[in-house]
Amino acid sequence: MKSRFKYNLFFFIGVIITSQPLLAQNSILKGDEKKERQVNLPTKIELISTLPPKDNLWVFVMAGQSNMAGRAFVTPQDTIPDPRILTVTNDNQWAFAKEPLHRYKPKLMGLDCGRAFAEEILKNTNDSIHIALLPCAVGGTSIKEWLGDSLRRKVHLYSNLKEKLNFASKHGVIKGILWHQGENDAKNGNITSYKDDFIKLIQSFREDVENKSLPIIIGELGENLNNEKNQANRELINDILAKVSKQDENMRLVFMQDLTTFDGYHFDRSSVQMMGQRYAREFMSIYKVF
Repeated sequence: MKSRFKYNLFFFIGVIITSQPLLAQNSILKGDEKKERQVNLPTKIELISTLPPKDNLWVFVMAGQSNMAGRAFVTPQDTIPDPRILTVTNDNQWAFAKEPLHRYKPKLMGLDCGRAFAEEILKNTNDSIHIALLPCAVGGTSIKEWLGDSLRRKVHLYSNLKEKLNFASKHGVIKGILWHQGENDAKNGNITSYKDDFIKLIQSFREDVENKSLPIIIGELGENLNNEKNQANRELINDILAKVSKQDENMRLVFMQDLTTFDGYHFDRSSVQMMGQRYAREFMSIYKVF
């Protein structure tokens, strides 16, 4: 009896010891992700002096609020530059795209979907193509703030996007806009005018790019299981996004409701990566080169 008890005790202790690294990893990637996501941020930005030919530089805008800006855990691998994935800094300089790309909220910076999106596109193109990601998303913003060019985090939302578009269009070809927004409007119950506001914003994007058929990829709002009223409003916004996208042959809606969060609101690392891959596949369903 004693020997069996001693064996079981040693076995139990062994399980605890051997499982500690896994428990620690899960703690970082889930519960503590909000706190720990910045431990691997790059210490410097690597600027680029020589760009590929204009037709070989495909430019994509990333716009919306925090789940497009990215709040997930950044690993060292995310900060290793890929010579075919570029970005534009806050002061409009070309650089290698190291995560995090969005730097408007320094204390909240994290992994976004940009690198996963670009990598998925590049897997399906020839080696001459480069991807440029324009980070324009700012957390906590409403659709009316985008339409009204509100000042958030020391940038005017729409003017900042236009400025980056104008800069990048001199060096590359604008291929599409990646949009994810609506959590703010769901939280505050701004549902009635959301459809009209969204359509106006899409029209503005295409007018400024001077391309009526510009591909625009939009994402559903994820589930909020912490608040029934907020979830109901999210479903209403998702219905609006679905209806508008069905009426626009150059728009695609990305399924997001199965993605998981680390805090009830912001997508975790694996979900952010799936988000990027899904955006890429929806873009490729429009762009007939693939």
